[in-house]
Amino acid sequence: MTIDLSMPGSSGLLDAVGGKKHMNFFSNRYVLALTGAAGICGFLFGYDTGVISGALLYIRDDFPAVKDNYFLQETIVSMALVGAMLGAAGGGWINDAYGRRKSTLVADMLFALGSLVMCAAGGPYVLILGRLLVGLGVGIASVTAPVYIAEAAPSEIRGGLVSTNVLMITGGQFFSYLINLGFTEVPGTWRWMLGVAAVPAVLQFVLMLFLPESPRWLFWKDEKAKAISVLEKIYDTDRLEEEVELLASSSMHEFQSDSSGSYLDIFKSKELRLAFFAGAGLQAFQQFTGINTVMYYSPTIVQMAGFTSNKLALLLSLTVAGMNAAGTIVGIYLIDRCGRRRLALTSLAGVVVSLVILGMAFILQSSSGLCLSALNGACQGALGWFAVAGLALYIAFFSPGMGPVPWAVNSEIYPEAYRGMCGGMSATVNWVSNLIVAQTFLSIVGWVGTGLTFLIIAGIAVLAFIFVALYVPETKGLSFEQVELLWKERAWGNQGNYQSLLGFAP
Repeated sequence: MTIDLSMPGSSGLLDAVGGKKHMNFFSNRYVLALTGAAGICGFLFGYDTGVISGALLYIRDDFPAVKDNYFLQETIVSMALVGAMLGAAGGGWINDAYGRRKSTLVADMLFALGSLVMCAAGGPYVLILGRLLVGLGVGIASVTAPVYIAEAAPSEIRGGLVSTNVLMITGGQFFSYLINLGFTEVPGTWRWMLGVAAVPAVLQFVLMLFLPESPRWLFWKDEKAKAISVLEKIYDTDRLEEEVELLASSSMHEFQSDSSGSYLDIFKSKELRLAFFAGAGLQAFQQFTGINTVMYYSPTIVQMAGFTSNKLALLLSLTVAGMNAAGTIVGIYLIDRCGRRRLALTSLAGVVVSLVILGMAFILQSSSGLCLSALNGACQGALGWFAVAGLALYIAFFSPGMGPVPWAVNSEIYPEAYRGMCGGMSATVNWVSNLIVAQTFLSIVGWVGTGLTFLIIAGIAVLAFIFVALYVPETKGLSFEQVELLWKERAWGNQGNYQSLLGFAP
């Protein structure tokens, strides 16, 4: 087919905004296939961040230097986060310069290499090196997969499709606990746990060799024919013309092949600053409200609650991870119906309540004399189960909202020329926050106690609720071009033009 790539008039833009034919989540198998293949990044992300929680129990047994050294244990856990922080920081640039597909291939090579290094590690420091390599892959993947999916997704189901990547993350964490449990009686336990991640990395590498580049990135790089070839597999003829008109409109001021954004531009432009503040704030609060404390240390937390068996701790943690994956499915259903903002606010309200329950359970254990030592797992009785219930309630509230919402919002709130850079910077904020939490959690527990630690996190969740209410707009169902107009209105107060162009109040 032939499509006019000239600049459409204002009436054409209005028609494209208002006249889209809506798709449902399962209406296009090609989009689902792209999402599934890209989502293996999320699976590896989840597996490599979740598997360490169980493997650490057996690493401590194999390496005496690790057993009683909390700092070394924290470093083994958090070195992947250091790598992820570096990978996310560079991943944004790699995405913009070389595309989403090549970025995924790089991430897969790092995943596979890091997994094999960890599997063969003869001591804790080689293990730490392997964790660093895997972390680099995680960081690049955390930037790439949501953007790749979002740029191929119709706007009306974009949130659900991007959240599918989060489902793959939580599914990877759940699978890591299954692997942990399955290898408890196998010689070499933790080596198998850490080494098996090379398999999905190789699988995705092969799949990505046959998948296309993101159509929006191709359009931005002035490879319009290739972009349209991909879009033809996503949209019918009428919708395709609308989508290409929107891209052509944007290309007049943004998608010039000889133009490129710079990191400095992000802080010079008021609308970019507002978008980045909202996106980075969501990523920071996702971590500081405790999710990866729960996922990395859930077996340890279960043992703190009095269940001293490694196997039982892993089994209970598997239940927590299963709830996390199930809650993400609920989030996929709700995010394009209820909206990102409302879902995040509801999620945070429940997180506050559950963290207070969890904190009070540990405080009551300590004050009633039922817990002899918060760190060696001597707690007994009903309060231990009360703590586990608080942990499960926390996951039930967090996973549908604050799990997928930060990634979905960050995949859609930045202009194309800055999507990789801003997404990379925002993901770096996530990983820096993640690193701070992972590296300090056990130490803070040692200083102030488990109960008070969770109450502090509950206080942070209250601040997160206020932040979302004040600074995060609703982007449900908006095209990338509409979102850009939204930030211009917020920055410059051009409310009249904004309402007339979008057809409704912000």
